[in-house]
Amino acid sequence: MIDQYIESHVADFGLRRNWDVKEADEGIHLRMDMPGLGKEDVKVSVEQNTLVIKGEGNKDFEDDKAGPRYTSRIDLPDKIYKTDAIKAEMKNGVLKVFLPKIKEEERTDVFQVNVE
Repeated sequence: MIDQYIESHVADFGLRRNWDVKEADEGIHLRMDMPGLGKEDVKVSVEQNTLVIKGEGNKDFEDDKAGPRYTSRIDLPDKIYKTDAIKAEMKNGVLKVFLPKIKEEERTDVFQVNVE
């Protein structure tokens, strides 16, 4: 379900689009290949329910105009993920991001009505 949502709500402006998304009960696991970049070259943020991933590396050769660049924007469904608890790890040119889901009992948009 979320795979289809993300596919239809992704704006990818990078040179490559090498990423995988796996949905689990506890949240979403996103894996993005970003060869040539280290953790200091990558920024992950959330802007108005949009996960923004940016990466920019140094030129490999003096002739190169620019180094590797990656930019992806993923629109997130409203009130499903804990955007303040997202975790990201960059290792060996692979960025892994975990977006935890809000548990049913933690949701603030659901109110139980006492039936008398």
